[in-house]
Order: sequence, then C-alpha cells, then structure tokens
Amino acid sequence: MLFNSPQFIFLFLPVALALFYTLAFHASFRTALSSLVLCSLFFYGVWNPPYLILLLFSIGVNFQLGNLLRQHIGKAGKAGKAGKARTLLTSGVAFNLGLIAYYKYANFFVSTVNDVSGYSLTLQQIVLPLGISFFTFQQITWLVDTYRGNARRFDLLEYTQFVTFFPQLIAGPIVHHHEMMPQFTRQSMLSRIPENISVGLTLFVLGLFKKIILADSLALHATPVFSAAESGVTLTLHEAWIGALAYSLQLYFDFSGYSDMAIGLARLFGITLPMNFDSPYKSSSIIDFWRRWHMTLSRFLRDYVYIPLGGSRRGQTRRYINMGLTMLLGGLWHGAGWTFILWGGLHGLFLAINHAWRNVKIRSTSRGSKTGAHEDGATADAAGNSRMPLANGRLSRLVCRLFSHVLTLTAVVSAWVVFRAESMEAALSQLRSMFGLNGIALPSGLQGLLQRIFSDQTVQQLQFGKLFGNELISPQSAIIWIVLTAVIALAAPNSQQLLIRYRPVLEQVRTIKGLSGRLQWSPTLPWCLLISAVALYTQLHLTSISEFLYFQF
Repeated sequence: MLFNSPQFIFLFLPVALALFYTLAFHASFRTALSSLVLCSLFFYGVWNPPYLILLLFSIGVNFQLGNLLRQHIGKAGKAGKAGKARTLLTSGVAFNLGLIAYYKYANFFVSTVNDVSGYSLTLQQIVLPLGISFFTFQQITWLVDTYRGNARRFDLLEYTQFVTFFPQLIAGPIVHHHEMMPQFTRQSMLSRIPENISVGLTLFVLGLFKKIILADSLALHATPVFSAAESGVTLTLHEAWIGALAYSLQLYFDFSGYSDMAIGLARLFGITLPMNFDSPYKSSSIIDFWRRWHMTLSRFLRDYVYIPLGGSRRGQTRRYINMGLTMLLGGLWHGAGWTFILWGGLHGLFLAINHAWRNVKIRSTSRGSKTGAHEDGATADAAGNSRMPLANGRLSRLVCRLFSHVLTLTAVVSAWVVFRAESMEAALSQLRSMFGLNGIALPSGLQGLLQRIFSDQTVQQLQFGKLFGNELISPQSAIIWIVLTAVIALAAPNSQQLLIRYRPVLEQVRTIKGLSGRLQWSPTLPWCLLISAVALYTQLHLTSISEFLYFQF
C-alpha cells in the first residue's frame, strides 16, 4: 500500500486514526497501541502477505537476542559472560545481515560469480521484501546499543511498535530506539492533538505534492533519456544533461516528499520523527551534502560503520580508507549492482578530496594568520594597512562559494547518473555525452554567423545540427520543469523550515535569515485555504500510482 494511493489516503489512514484515538479514550492506551501495531502489520502485509511472516520472524529473533544480551551485560565482569554477550551480538548482527544478503544480494552474487568464472549457476528469482534494509538496520542499532548498555528494557508490544510503525516502516527515516520508545506513551501521543493533526496533515500534503506533481512530472523527462542510453543510443550533450538534471531533481523531490509524508503521518499519532532532508542541494561541499541528504542513513553509517572502523583516530590515511569503505557499503546498501558500488566509491572519493582540501585550507589559513592576513581576505603590509578593499574580500568569498556550490552539484549530478543507470555501459556513455566526449553540437543557425566572424577552416572543425537529435523528450517542457523545481530546491525554504514554530522534527531546524514570519506556517485560515487548495490540486492529478524510488532499496 502506497502513501500516494487512494486506498491509503481515503480508507486505511482514516480508519487507523479513528481506531487509535477511539480506543485510547474509550478503552485503554495499551489497547490503542495494539491497534496501531495491527494496522502497521496489515499495511505491510497487504503488499505481500508471506513476507509479513518474515517481518514477524525477524522481530521475534531480534527481541529474544536483545533480552539474552541484557541478561549478560550486567555480568560483564566475568570473562565467560562477556564473551557470551559478544557472541550473541555477533550472532544477531550476522542474522540481520544474512537476511539482507539472501533477499537483496543472492542473485547479484550468483551473476557476478557466473561473469567471472564462466559458470552458469542459477538461482530462483527472489522478490525483495519492502523495507528490509530499513527495519533490519533499526534492529541492528538496537542490538548494538543493548550490548553497550544504552538501551532500556521494553516489552514485545513496544518493541514491535518500534520496528513496524507504518509511517517509517518501508523507506525510513531510520530511527533509533532512544528517539522513539520514550514517545510511545499516553502523555506523548495524546497531548496537543489538534496541533499534531494540523501539523501532520500539512506535512503530508506538502510531501504528496512533491511526489505527484513535481517528482512524477520530472520522471517523464528523465526516464526516456536513461532508457535511450541503456538501449545504446548516443545522447547529445544537451539530452544527457537534461536527463541527468531531471533525474537528480526527481529523486530529490521523490524521497524528500516521502520523508515529509512519513514525518506528517507519524505526527498525526503524536510521534515526532528525525529529519531526513535539510535542503541538500544548497550544499557548497560534499561534506555538507552528506550532512543534509538522507540524514538518518548518514548517521547510521557514521555511528555503526565509520567510527567502529576507526574513524579518524588512526591518522589521515586510515581516515580516508575508512571513509571509502563506509561509502562503498553505503552504495551497496542502496542496491545489488556495480553501479551502486561505483556510486558509493565516487562519493567516498569526493569526501576524501573534500577533507584533504579542507586540511590544506586550514594549514594555509593558519600560516596566513601568522603573516597578518585579515579575516575579510585582505592582507596587511608591515604597517598593518590593508592591501585589499573589504568589498573585494566579500566578492572573492562570494565567488568562491558560488564556485564550490556549482562544483558540488556537478559532482552530485554526475554521480546520480551512475546511480540511476541500469548498466555501467549506459552510465559511461551518458557521462561521455555530458562532458562533450561524444561531440558537442551547436545550433545550425549559428553556422552562418560564425562563418562571418571566423575563418571557414575554423568553423568547419565545429559540429552543427540538432541539439536534441534523438527527439526523446520535449526539451522546452523539460527545461521549464528543471528550472522551476531547481528554484524550489535551491531557493525556497524546506518543509521543516516552513513549520519551524511547531517543531516538526526531533532535530533543531536551521533558520533562514530574512524569512518573514508571515511565510512560516501557522494554523490560520489563509494557511488552511492554501494547503486545502494544494491538496485538492494534487488529488486531481492522482490519475496513476507510481512507487517511490527508495522502495527498491
């Protein structure tokens, strides 16, 4: 069942809400919590009932392992008991990774062995269970934190609610038990109900708009380009860039929209989820991008992969190796394919270069401060007089920031091509077209003008023809959608910033300088009419149901 389906919006969600609040006020809170668990299990089971058994099996095994771990961590002073606790933790992590390995990577492993060895091993087609990467990662964090003594005890109902809470079960955010469990109480979930309903519906409508109106419209321009590259068509430079930009924005609004809907749905039940997006395309560095994009996954990779590998504690070389390994695993987490692994490797390389550049900059700044450099970028002579006007220093910083932003987005968009492509050959072909290695065509109308300016011999070396030679898409429509959505992604406040007064997420939301209080959401009649109009417009365009891109991960 999809968040953007009529069955979910007009049937499942109203029934789940009504059942929860009715039981909470007319029966008992624990009964209401049980109803929410059953609704979550029904939500998951509708997609593929047999895999509901897999989800319940995973919950049962992890819950039992957690209880066994808790029994032994109190006796950690005894070597035998401490060793048994480590064995239990290792078994639990292996169990969870084994589930992912079988359902997500078994076919990939077999096909790779066949390619390398020339064998013809076969394995039945395995259907990937929805959300398996998300709910297994959540349970791994719980087991690790239980081993560390950082997880309190709770019963099977509470634990099942933590794992199966339907707003974030399928595609995140990846939540921690210490964020969620304290909220599953009568006091937290049944206080400020009118505010929670208003905030939740607003976030859900904004996310639905992002998905149906923005992301799905961009898909119409991205998909034909990538399909053509996969079929062997040599793209023009302009087609390649339009496809790459359209997909980059499609993925952004698709996943950002899902996260908004998940956060809004949770808020309807009085639960506040962590932030998953913080305007990542406004980043001026790859480091900043990964602090803003899929933030809960970045947090998991940092806390449970990068830091256990040693982080930055063993020197710069080891730091870059750990960073590369972490991002390779992050790429593999997204999918069983060499394109995902390459995408992760590229971002590992980008991060290493970014950190190395920052280290050089810090050392350079440190040396400059000893020779009298000013903070505004101007230097000083022996008498202390500035050699560069203040305005020039600000202009220089502005140009550097703009260059950093463009360079970051170029790296991110180029890597998205690898992420989206069905094969390495298609990815490399499109990248060659994007950077002019398959030729650069100029508009035919420029040929006569250039011949009057330059020599015929010079002009003959240039290529003239159609900028969109394959007629894959309507370029005018594609450019309009790309410009419109890019302005929203790069200049507009995000959903959390619009609702900052009502703490839409667990984290502190960064404020926007100069953002008028009138532009911030509040439960007033004008905002109610605006959100209602957006909801109506979105529903009128709900003619077909498309899956969220992150469902495949």
